Amino acid sequence: MKYLILVGDGMGDLPIAELGNRTPLAAASTPTLDRLCQKGELFCTRTVPVGYPPGSDVANLSLLGYRPEEYYTGRAPLEAAAMGIELAEDETAFRCNLVTVLKKGQDKLQMIDYSAGHISSEESEQILGVLEAECATDRFHFKAGISYRHILVVKGDYPAMETVPPHDYIEKDVTAPWQRYMADPEWKELLSKTQAVLAKHQVNLKRLAEGKNPANCIWPWGEGKLPSMPTFHERFGLTGSLISAVDLLKGLGVVSGLDILNIPGATGYIDTNYKGKADAALECLKSQDFVFVHVEGPDEAGHQGLMQDKLQAIEDFDGKIVAPIIQGLKERGEDFRLVATMDHYTPLSLRTHTDTPVPTILYDSREQEKGCGLLFSEKTGDEVGKKDGGTLPDGETLIKKLLQR
Repeated sequence: MKYLILVGDGMGDLPIAELGNRTPLAAASTPTLDRLCQKGELFCTRTVPVGYPPGSDVANLSLLGYRPEEYYTGRAPLEAAAMGIELAEDETAFRCNLVTVLKKGQDKLQMIDYSAGHISSEESEQILGVLEAECATDRFHFKAGISYRHILVVKGDYPAMETVPPHDYIEKDVTAPWQRYMADPEWKELLSKTQAVLAKHQVNLKRLAEGKNPANCIWPWGEGKLPSMPTFHERFGLTGSLISAVDLLKGLGVVSGLDILNIPGATGYIDTNYKGKADAALECLKSQDFVFVHVEGPDEAGHQGLMQDKLQAIEDFDGKIVAPIIQGLKERGEDFRLVATMDHYTPLSLRTHTDTPVPTILYDSREQEKGCGLLFSEKTGDEVGKKDGGTLPDGETLIKKLLQR
């Protein structure tokens, strides 16, 4: 028996007038997901525990069967693990976005773009190299990641302060969280110096000339130390792999002991290498028991408020990930149990995450005569979820249900 979890990050949404009061998931053409839903079981899953931030870190940790209440220490150490950064006991990792901000007067700061226009990895690598060369100290070091997503490693203690995800503040005032950084002399010196370096960097000067958002500021957040947790194999007795374009998910794979499959051309957006991901999933299942495939595109489109991109990302998830994987397994005559879901909602109108329980399909290739007969959407999931037993309390319960344990 093979086991799969296929995740369309942030697919969930709210009804939109332009779509006839349907969500993008309901409006998109998703024949494969609908067929799996009709022939399988539909329910909702609470991926985010009450009181926890509804981030992809918490939600995907949950989807892998780990209780965030026991194992979650922060987002950045997971990304650091994916990048091969070994944190010492006295070191803390911060996620370090390259962002675009706008100064408004002497004291106000506005977040314009949490991703500096989805700056390329090639551009950001140049920038991070200069930041490390000119701004690093015995306390602070910069590590380059992918696109706008990087790591700041801080040695020793740091001031207690509430950090915030920049994608939650798109086109909003960020004066208060910025002032929390600037209240500490060491952080103020670091951030002021990085802004001066970024202002004159050739990558940013070129981006400005091309009418693109510059990476004119760094934004540290999501801090934490590396978690200690049992491997997926230790917990469930299965070998497996994780496929994703983003370091956060790869880090979850590293700390859970799954193999990480790096796919050339995987970008974390709608231009990602879907075929490479689907092919890699089928290949790993020739020798392993389990695969977790993550697609970031719907979430990124949700954060940017781009409806057409979100529709495309959902349709590509259905047609270029779910469909070929199902077809490949059936051609090989493999018996399999599959979960297709999302980690959280990223509504276009909010441009950030919510902790709403997510609609979830469980499909067993051996039981095609059974099924709920419903199409896959937030509405049908919510209707089923309101019934007794229709909402699973956490991802650990979901994994056990997938594995029939």
